[in-house]
Amino acid sequence: MSTLYVVDHDRGEIADPVLEGLTAARALDAGVAAVTVGAAADGLAGALAEYGAAAVHQIHHDELRDYAPAAWGDAIAQLVESTGATAVLSVGSERGNEVMAHLGAALDLPVVANCIEIDPGDIWEMTRVRWGGSLHERARLDAPIKLATFAPHTTEAAPAETPAAGTAVEFVPDLGPEAAITRIVDRVITEEGVTLATAPVVIAGGRGVGSEEGFAPLDELAALLGGAVGCSRVVTNNGWRNHKFQVGQTGTVIAPEVYIGCGISGAIQHWVGMMASKNVIAVNTDPDAPMVTKADYAVIGDLHEVVPAVIEEIKRRRG
Repeated sequence: MSTLYVVDHDRGEIADPVLEGLTAARALDAGVAAVTVGAAADGLAGALAEYGAAAVHQIHHDELRDYAPAAWGDAIAQLVESTGATAVLSVGSERGNEVMAHLGAALDLPVVANCIEIDPGDIWEMTRVRWGGSLHERARLDAPIKLATFAPHTTEAAPAETPAAGTAVEFVPDLGPEAAITRIVDRVITEEGVTLATAPVVIAGGRGVGSEEGFAPLDELAALLGGAVGCSRVVTNNGWRNHKFQVGQTGTVIAPEVYIGCGISGAIQHWVGMMASKNVIAVNTDPDAPMVTKADYAVIGDLHEVVPAVIEEIKRRRG
């Protein structure tokens, strides 16, 4: 099997799920080669070699100066034909799945997204997550070139026991201006600092917070812990917080070191959005709430008393 792993990056920066996916790809093919698109990603070769990339195919072209999903897919399709790869994998991020979809269209092949387990062979058997993780689907993939993505936060990123060569190999595809008809041409910063998706600590509020004003203590606690504030769907439905702060199946999927759910019942749609959290703490008056029964730790009490008490204790210990 000759496997390529497409690296999702933003101007040469990668997120943890990218290395998780490369770790999973290495388990399928010890000789996996990475693929980066655009010169901005050339500096990633060393890190990719550390995680097992035997080679790093660096795709360069004037039309690939920034993210352009159709052009990325077209360029990778040309690389697949040039190398004779029999499998192409990537991380199931928004951009990873988008690029793989364009690749599938360019090669006229199916793509299986968000896999958590792959059994390779002439026909691949795989388990994939559906509906944000609330359903696992068993699927079979029969195609001359296998295309699939790994669901984020399902494999722990681990460097190879012995770093691979990571040999850089330049590839210049044949692209016209029309290839990058959809591309990033400008960026506007709407939020700085810690974001919900990357925060090491997330303080999330649900119906129990009671109002928009009720989030003030959660905001203060998040600031003290260097974290971000999230919320459940009912909060956005009530207009207490913008949808961009929603955690869950129809919101943002997170995997912080610590997740603190305050006044959140723990409906499945919310749970699938934060179940990859390393440590889950629930603050709730109902000891039988799903969030409480699934949490690693629970405080049974009124969040309006518990959160201020935690804030004061943190301030006391910090002097």
